[in-house]
Amino acid sequence: MFEGLFQPMHLLVVFGIALLVFGPKKLPELGKGIGDGIRGFKSAMKDQPNMEDKIPAKEEEDEDDDV
Repeated sequence: MFEGLFQPMHLLVVFGIALLVFGPKKLPELGKGIGDGIRGFKSAMKDQPNMEDKIPAKEEEDEDDDV
C-alpha cells in the first residue's frame, strides 16, 4: 500500500512547498525544533518504565462472593 511513498521526487516537492510556506530563514529553525522534539520523545520513552509493570494483574474474584 505504501510502496514508493517516499520517492526522491516526492521529497523534493514536499521540501519545495515547505520552503515556500516557511521561507528560507525559518526552515532551519523548524528542522531544529522537530529534531529536538524527536530526541526528547525518544529519551522519554527510554526513561519510562515498562507499562506492564504498572498495570496490576486482575485479581480473580472469590467464589464466596457469588452467594
